[in-house]
Amino acid sequence: MEAPVAPGHAVGPEDKALRDMLWAELHRASRDRHHEWRTPVLATVGIDGLPQARTVVLREVDSAGGSLRVYTDRRSPKVVELGQTPAATLVFWSTRRNWQLRVRCLGTVDTSGPVAEATWARVKDAPSARDYLHPAAPGQALAAAPEPGASSADHHHHLAVITLEVLEMDWLELARTGHRRARVTAAGVSWLVP
Repeated sequence: MEAPVAPGHAVGPEDKALRDMLWAELHRASRDRHHEWRTPVLATVGIDGLPQARTVVLREVDSAGGSLRVYTDRRSPKVVELGQTPAATLVFWSTRRNWQLRVRCLGTVDTSGPVAEATWARVKDAPSARDYLHPAAPGQALAAAPEPGASSADHHHHLAVITLEVLEMDWLELARTGHRRARVTAAGVSWLVP
């Protein structure tokens, strides 16, 4: 996202301000559990070719590298989906600001190795770590409804790290004084009809 601007495309102060503001908001969302952008919807192409969408938690933001990270169980369907078709879209909505942000991405998944193990080392003592220790895969049928807070644990974690390389952001601001929309890419900012 921080690549040089394409020839012939002038970046004005408002363009840079918008880009910086969006990345700053994403950084805040990755650190603030109450931020409205903390839990975007991740859309992928299902193994049946149909769209799949689910809420995820934004965990890491790398504005210099132009990427976002979420965590999941490595047995999750989205891991297989991204392995077959890496194209994905994240959709963020802020009621407070009346902003929608759609982020087109290419996803890669680390299910083992240095990235997954370093991430597990950071999160293994957090309450959410038990989500990655369940012996059954996400979506697997259970005999009965589990008790709230009850969990069984596997000896090995099933954490996977999804890195989403940002290709473009489509920002929409809804306002009574007039809506604004822009596309933000590595080449610059293009203002669009809302």
